[in-house]
Amino acid sequence: MRITDKDVSYIADLANLELTAQERQHMVKDLDSILSYIDKLNELDTSDVPPMAQLAAAGENAVTDSKSIPASREDQLRPCLPRTEAMQNAPATDGQFFKVPKVIER
Repeated sequence: MRITDKDVSYIADLANLELTAQERQHMVKDLDSILSYIDKLNELDTSDVPPMAQLAAAGENAVTDSKSIPASREDQLRPCLPRTEAMQNAPATDGQFFKVPKVIER
């Protein structure tokens, strides 16, 4: 196994998850299984497989598989809400920034 209990504990800590010992053990098996499957996929010869079409590279008014891809609109510069007006709508502010309650506690 390439994934260890220490790895899962580290990932759980980054994700702010509290896992029991049994959940960690199950996660070790699951993550190792996923990585093993990816290794199998990497063994496949894909040299003759053409790249898939990407929407971002298709360009404006491109046609893929007989379906028209809508063109992205151009960015438009618009006036923004003045800070003083935005702060008037805030439930809590220090005058310059919105104050929000803390949502992640460690």
